[in-house]
Amino acid sequence: MTGFLIRRTGQSIVVVFGVTLLTFVLTRMLPGGVARAILGPKATQPQIHVFNHANGLDQPAPIQYLTYMNQLLHLNLGFSYRLNQSVFDLLRDYLPKTLLLLGLAYLVALAVAIPMGILQAVRRNRASDYLLTSVSFVLYSMPVFWLGLILIIVFADQLSLLPAQAPQGYLSDVLGQAPGLILPVATLALVTIALFSRYMRSSVLDNLVQDYVRTARAKGASERRVLYGHVLRNALIPIITLLGISLPIIISGALIVEAIFNYPGMGLLFWNSAQTRDYPVLLGVTIVVAVATVVGNLLADLFYAVVDPRVRIH
Repeated sequence: MTGFLIRRTGQSIVVVFGVTLLTFVLTRMLPGGVARAILGPKATQPQIHVFNHANGLDQPAPIQYLTYMNQLLHLNLGFSYRLNQSVFDLLRDYLPKTLLLLGLAYLVALAVAIPMGILQAVRRNRASDYLLTSVSFVLYSMPVFWLGLILIIVFADQLSLLPAQAPQGYLSDVLGQAPGLILPVATLALVTIALFSRYMRSSVLDNLVQDYVRTARAKGASERRVLYGHVLRNALIPIITLLGISLPIIISGALIVEAIFNYPGMGLLFWNSAQTRDYPVLLGVTIVVAVATVVGNLLADLFYAVVDPRVRIH
């Protein structure tokens, strides 16, 4: 187990290092250079020279990269000249609200998708299976922004049951306005449910024909015990893997959801920064998302090893 953890952690560190290197190279490829991108097209040559000297951009590339890495290690993600605030402070305010949105969406998706996949597998090729499969395909093929707009039109505009705009303010304010979270969470969760339920159905079907299931039934175990005591744990292995590899997809969906519902999270911050060309914020969000993706995959690998001890020796 220790060797497995060391290998996976080492691979994660290499990936993060690669992301920082790629980000550094891309920033140096911005039109007109970093100074022109940050100060704007109207910046004069003396202003650009002063900016480059103040930020060490007139140094050789290897020195610049070492400086960049030192800043990242000290949680210095840059400064937003348009918002007049450090990127770290901005992310500290916005990131918890995005984590809340993602966490709730994941919990709802797992709570619905796992029983839904089991039901489809147990009732394979029956009316309920066909119905749920059709719903899954519709939700999976539907763009996130389109699904969000439909939910707003139905539940906020026509039925007036829920607010169309997400809660505003600090994290405590968002938590205090729970009804405003329902539509953003539902939009993100429905797409995730469609993805997870299909994998869960296939995994359960694969495990139901395994030898250990026939052995358990031959020993007189009830169908309930076979399903929940033996099949479920093994069927969850692909879902655990999917949790890690689907994280970038869910985060990209959260960006669109936050923009649609005006949810004050990191996705909305990225959206607004892209419109105003606030490059330090864009790069800071990119680094955070990359690290979160690597950490998510690492945690998925660890849970995978806990559920299936066979992977520890590979």
